[in-house]
Parts: sequence; C-alpha cells; structure tokens
Amino acid sequence: MDAVIRYILDLGAAVFLPIVMIIIALIVKMKPQKAIICGITLGIAFTGMNVVLGFMFNSISPAAAAFVRSTGINLTTIDVGWSPVAAIAWAWPYALMVFPIQIAINVIMIALGWTNCLNVDMWNVWGKILTALMVTALTDSVALGLVAAGVEVVFELKNGDFMQKSIHKLSKLPDVTCAHVMNLEGVILAPINRMLDFVPILNKINVDSNKLKEKIGIFGENSVMGFIVGGAIAAFGGYDMKGILTTAVQVATALVLFPLVANLFMDSLGPIAQAAGDFMKEKYNGREFFIGVDWPILAGRSELWVASILLIPFELLFAVLLAKVGISSVLPLASIINIGFVVSSLIITGGNLVRMLIMGIITTPIYLIVSSQFAPIFTKYAQIQNTLTVPDGQLLTYFGIEGPEFRWAIAHAANIIHGDVIGLGLFSAFIALFVWYGKYMRERNN
Repeated sequence: MDAVIRYILDLGAAVFLPIVMIIIALIVKMKPQKAIICGITLGIAFTGMNVVLGFMFNSISPAAAAFVRSTGINLTTIDVGWSPVAAIAWAWPYALMVFPIQIAINVIMIALGWTNCLNVDMWNVWGKILTALMVTALTDSVALGLVAAGVEVVFELKNGDFMQKSIHKLSKLPDVTCAHVMNLEGVILAPINRMLDFVPILNKINVDSNKLKEKIGIFGENSVMGFIVGGAIAAFGGYDMKGILTTAVQVATALVLFPLVANLFMDSLGPIAQAAGDFMKEKYNGREFFIGVDWPILAGRSELWVASILLIPFELLFAVLLAKVGISSVLPLASIINIGFVVSSLIITGGNLVRMLIMGIITTPIYLIVSSQFAPIFTKYAQIQNTLTVPDGQLLTYFGIEGPEFRWAIAHAANIIHGDVIGLGLFSAFIALFVWYGKYMRERNN
C-alpha cells in the first residue's frame, strides 16, 4: 500500500491533483464528462504554469548568479527551489502519516463549525511534512514533528476562512480559497499593511496593474515591463548586448504567458468548486463552504509577476549584504521568483503594487536568514535519504520557503525540550498576532 501511494505521489501535481479533483467532482454529483474535462484541464494548467515558471527561471537565474559572482562574494548555500525540497519531504520515513492527520483535523473542524474550508489540495501536504521534518530534526522527536504538522493544518484552515473573500475578489472564482502555508505570511504582512495606512502619501497610493498602465502608459504593459527589468538584470550580470536582449525578450514572454495559463485554472476549478460548494451546503443546511485549492488560481493577476520581477534586484542585494555580515550564505536561484511572498502580499494588499514592493523589501532578509539557518537540515536529509547529491563544501536550501516566520517559530518552540525559550516566546507572539490578524481580516471582509 505504501508503495502504491508513493507511486501516485511521484506522478507530481499535474497528474495527482487532477485525479483527486475528478474523484471529488464525481462525489459531488458532477457529470462524468464535465468532471473529466475539468480534471484534464487542471493537469494542463499545472503543466503550463511549470513550463512558464521554468522558462522564466532559466532566463533570470544565470544572470543573477553572474551578478553575485561579479561582487566577489562566495555564497556557499544554493537555493534549489521547492521541487527538490519537496522530494526530501516525501522521502521522510513518516511522511504518509501526515495525510490522515490533515484529513482528520479538517473533518473535525468542519463538523464542529470551526472552519468552512474543505481543503482538497492534497499534493501540498508536503508542506506539512516539511515542517514536521524540520521540527523532528531540531528536537529528535517524531511525535513533536507530527504535532507541529497538525498545528500547521489548523492555522492553514482558519487562514483559508480569513482570506476567502479577498481571494474571491482577486480571482473571480466563487466558493474557493487557498489554505496554503505560504499564506500564513499574511499574519506578518497585515500589520505592515495597517501601518502603511497611516503613512502620508503612501496611504493615498493604490496602484494595481491597470492603474499602472493608466499612469505610465506603454511602460505599464507586462511585455514592456518584463523586457525592461529582464534586460536590466542581464546587464547587471555583465551580459553582452545579445544576452541582454535575449533575456529581456524571454522575461517579457513569461509575463505575457502567465495570465493566459492562469485562465485554465479558472476554467477547471471554477465548476468543481461550485458543485462541491452546492453539495456541502445541501448536506449542512445551507452553511457556506469554501474549497481549498492551490495558489495558481491567482496566477492571472499581473501584479503577482510584476512584483516578483521587480524584487529580484533587492533579493540579490540583500544576499550580498547579509553574506558580508555573516548572517546568510544563500544565493537565491531556483526560487528567485518568490511565489510564497508575492501570493500572500497580493491577497493582503488587494494587488497594490507599491505596498507589495515595500513589504517584499522588508521581508526578503527574513527569507534569506531562515533558509540559511535550515540549510544544514535540508542538506543532511538529502544525503541520508539519498534524495540529492550535494557537492563537498556546499549546502542546499529553499530561499522561497513558505511562511518562514511561522516555520522558524514553531520549530524552535517545539525545541523548548532542549531549552529554546526564544523560540517559544516568538511562537507565542505569532499566535497573538494571528488572533489580531483574524479580527483584522474579518473586519475587512465585512
């Protein structure tokens, strides 16, 4: 049975999630023909998104690495992105125990009326597994690791409730939310967003992609902005004119393709979410329900990609500066397009590009420091599980590690068994902030 489950998971999100969604669609009485079409379309959407993301990464990453080399700084921790780290998580011997934990907690919370989110995003269980692995590595306790995974499930489901109306407004998809660990970054970003409400000038600026086009005309177009920023990154990397123009066109291409691919997610998930919502309302006497799915339902928002590209120079600058002071050794590469940050900032700001950039500049050092601190753990497990080959003298990590503050705090709070009082204090502060954040989001929703 274990081998069968691992085989299915190894198929990847583009195959695994469509199968799950087809099964759910049939359970909620969608016509088989429609369910199959929606499922296949979802697989195409995931494949398309991965192709475009990979294309953008292959365009930008070499230029970013060249820029860092030109500074003479030796960054020994390499950002390998989410996929290899997910492989490390899936290879953890206790990984499959997290599935029943997530399902049981979700069912119990729905039955007790503690959440309206039915999270069907089973592929991203790996995020809970990764947290469990991080806690286990620090505490030498598998039990504490699994408890931490359960705690993360609770936070994600409640956050799915809090964010649903904002996600609906941005995605135009009814009865859908995103109960992903990356969106726990909203707990940190919401107070920043609230403080910016009191900053003169900034509190008057609300620039989304459409308003940007109105203000700066052709320079606000995705294609032109991608061309300019892509060319600038290549120029900083020391490329010749041919390399600069090629990179510029490639980045422009990616920014134009992202919204087109995102429409496929809407076409596939919209009907299933609607059918599932109606089915649950019927079972629970009209109670409102949301279906928890993955972040690409928001990939059609241009602000997501514009902000991620504009943040790249700041990520590289902080990587060099923090390396000089000795608190990070990470070279952002595979996750230099920091999806974990831009998705949560898009939701919290409603697509305000100026605020997204300010928040990105503030939080980028946190991503670098946390990913640097956990690099030895990721490298150790990659080696002992034979997941990846790591060259001598180097470490691997995941710069875009979702919810870095939450993960660092819960891992170190669990390590109170070894006297980690600071971690417990910071996790307590996170819980207090989450309570404030819930009130903030409910007020905003109303």
